[in-house]
Amino acid sequence: MTWAKSLAATETIRAPVISLARVIDRWIFVFTAASFILLALLGFIPDSISKIAAVNAGERAPFPPILHVHAVLMGSFLLLLLAQTTLAATGRLQYHRRLGLLGAAFVPAIVVTGFLLVPAMYQQVWSAAQNAPPEAREKLEQVLLIKDDIMLGQLRQAVLFPLFMVIALMARKTDSGLHKRMMILAIAMILPAAIDRISWLPTTFPASPLGADLYTLLAVMPMFIWDLARNRSIPKAYVIWLTINVPFALAVHSLWGSPWWHSVAPRLVMS
Repeated sequence: MTWAKSLAATETIRAPVISLARVIDRWIFVFTAASFILLALLGFIPDSISKIAAVNAGERAPFPPILHVHAVLMGSFLLLLLAQTTLAATGRLQYHRRLGLLGAAFVPAIVVTGFLLVPAMYQQVWSAAQNAPPEAREKLEQVLLIKDDIMLGQLRQAVLFPLFMVIALMARKTDSGLHKRMMILAIAMILPAAIDRISWLPTTFPASPLGADLYTLLAVMPMFIWDLARNRSIPKAYVIWLTINVPFALAVHSLWGSPWWHSVAPRLVMS
């Protein structure tokens, strides 16, 4: 009887632990998606308010229309990620799959508008510099140098974001673990756009992209730590992500601020 009671007590303790682990298994992805939205809001809302004020004061040109289109697409895509992770966490997989078709359509639209937005924003600053008085022109030329470097990060995102999304979508029927993790990791690639706008965060920008890279790793760290603790191994999504990501990161860091890149970048967007 003593042995039976001890076994029963052990099982009673173990059951809530297993139950909690299963809850975290489901909801860690929802938490990560929500944290990405929070980062976007922290970065873009104050930055947008200040820039709108500058437009109204006549201190800068109005935003190009493509910026609004891109912003709506990106915001919608982040909300879609939150909806998808929530549907999966609550077991409504039939709706998750249907909504996934919409998500797949978002990816090329985001990439195309991104490619249109980069030259539009660059040319706007370049035009302002050409028409500005000498003292203002020097400041705007410094802004263009910063935009040259930002373009490196944008090119990296333009390649890796759709690549990781394709990997995620191809795995949706054969490897659900790779699918759900790679969806999150693909979207993590575009977080630096928001992170670099959070003015109260310590940063290496614009001297280096290192800070944004480290904050991106920090953003996915709760999911990674839970996976590592739960599975006692590193799921292959992280291995794929880092294996592909690191060479691109090294290339961006090596070219950042280099005279060669500053000579090449304007030709890419001013032709």
